Amino acid sequence: MMTTIANLLADTIKAVWPDAEGLPVADELRGLLAVPPDPALGDYAFPCFRLAKPLRSAPPKIAEALCAAWKNEGTASVQPVNGYMNFFLNRANFAAGIMAELQEKKDRFGSGEEGKGKTVCLDYSSINIAKRFHIGHLSTTMIGNSLKRIFDFLGYETVGINHLGDWGTQFGKMVCAYKKWGKKEDVEERGIDAMTELYVRFHKEAETNPALEDEGRAWFKKIEDNDPEAMEIFRWFKEVTLKDAARVYDILGVSFDSYAGESFYNDKMEPVVQELRDKGLLTESQGAQVVDLSEDNMPPCLILKSDGATIYATRDLAAAIYRQNTYHFDKCLYVVAYQQDLHFRQVFRVLEKMGYPWAKDCVHVSFGMVSFEGEALSTRKGNMVLLEDLLSQAVTKARDIIEEKSPNLENKDEVARQVGIGAVVYTDLSNNRIKDIDFRWDRALNFDGESGPYVQYTHARCCSVLRKAPDFSGVTPDWNALTDDEAQALLRLISRFPDVIREAAAKYEPSMITRAVTDIAQAYNKYYYEHRILDGEPAQAAARVALTGAAKTVIKTGLFLIGIEAPERM
Repeated sequence: MMTTIANLLADTIKAVWPDAEGLPVADELRGLLAVPPDPALGDYAFPCFRLAKPLRSAPPKIAEALCAAWKNEGTASVQPVNGYMNFFLNRANFAAGIMAELQEKKDRFGSGEEGKGKTVCLDYSSINIAKRFHIGHLSTTMIGNSLKRIFDFLGYETVGINHLGDWGTQFGKMVCAYKKWGKKEDVEERGIDAMTELYVRFHKEAETNPALEDEGRAWFKKIEDNDPEAMEIFRWFKEVTLKDAARVYDILGVSFDSYAGESFYNDKMEPVVQELRDKGLLTESQGAQVVDLSEDNMPPCLILKSDGATIYATRDLAAAIYRQNTYHFDKCLYVVAYQQDLHFRQVFRVLEKMGYPWAKDCVHVSFGMVSFEGEALSTRKGNMVLLEDLLSQAVTKARDIIEEKSPNLENKDEVARQVGIGAVVYTDLSNNRIKDIDFRWDRALNFDGESGPYVQYTHARCCSVLRKAPDFSGVTPDWNALTDDEAQALLRLISRFPDVIREAAAKYEPSMITRAVTDIAQAYNKYYYEHRILDGEPAQAAARVALTGAAKTVIKTGLFLIGIEAPERM
């Protein structure tokens, strides 16, 4: 409806002031439309202040002129109030229009084809080899997974890439630690836990024996030089890690199209380095090779260390070029914590200096850090919460709550899995991604507050109403039954859902969908408590049941887009 009003508003402005210049287009007008805090002021309001300069008129006079010229059967009336143009919808027509669209599109409501023929590459999760999948990996994994689903829903071709952290000095340190203190039988028996202990021990020992750092670097150089012994241990660590990670990805319902990690680009970096040389972009600095970025107010971008070893930037340059040549992306998103902001600004700028026009389509989708029950986490210090353990605890806690609230529920274990995993994912995607997250059990598993279980329970409530409803297939709904404030509030939220999806895609912000689906759940629950849905004349009951079905559909779609399942019974 906001899009319709914006389009008509643009036409009306042009009709009243045909010779005016510098007028905002419909998309900008839609962005200015708002929902008044008091329903008595209308269903939507447009501030005319933006038009004052191009029309050379006072906002109150502009509002009066527009209201006098307004013609649209979808609105019952328009009123000028203090420079605002307030729209009062024809509520029955509004309900009929939204319900007709939902009936037509069903679970594709809000989807689109604007992405047809376009490709989005998404680099997310990107776990490190020889380390357990911990809570710190949750945000990159779930933000990336959600964005992939959102862009898929809008018709884009998406490529999910798990850019494995399988290269760098830390792997030389791992091999060094294994050679000094590790046992093959222990790693074979305990897998990645044994490797993690070796990693932690290396850093503790290095605090009193700095020479270990040099040994670690030497072992990494052996890996780079394809030394047989170093490569055998390295590949073994990688195999064990991927097997462990696959189990967690399966629990989360996350998948990838590519696992091309850092090591994949070993043979692709020298051409990049040579290209930088040929284009006169490489300079020497204390024996290292760098690209000077002083004119961009950034430190130099290190390409080769003084010993000739590559660094993250070298690989990311090679990876970006490979992805463009392979997938011809329209956008390449890097879902990586905000601490890497400088790194990506440097890499993207170097790509620009190399003459690649698509460098502007590379985007760092940053996010905040995760703590657990108020405590910061550190892998090096051995203080971390393993993600698999967290998910297992969430399912167990959800099972206990379900046992208490719904002792007769069938399939409790399956519902507990859906609710427990959903609680964790919802917590991660409930706030603006750049904000830090403090994961707390009392908030995550609160069935009554703004939480995953609350939204899932609302979906189950809708399903319950629909199961109890009689067959209204031969009844024409009376949309006048949906003109009350509670129904209209819910319908407005549903009508805006397609716009929310597009805004979430444009801003790379899944939390917008989390917020929208929570608002819809809250609005439906208010409607549910204020109205007897199945009572009254069949045509009126049919309309209320249809609204329940609409809420159910949109809630399920929203949950899917953020990576959460929607139980039908709870």
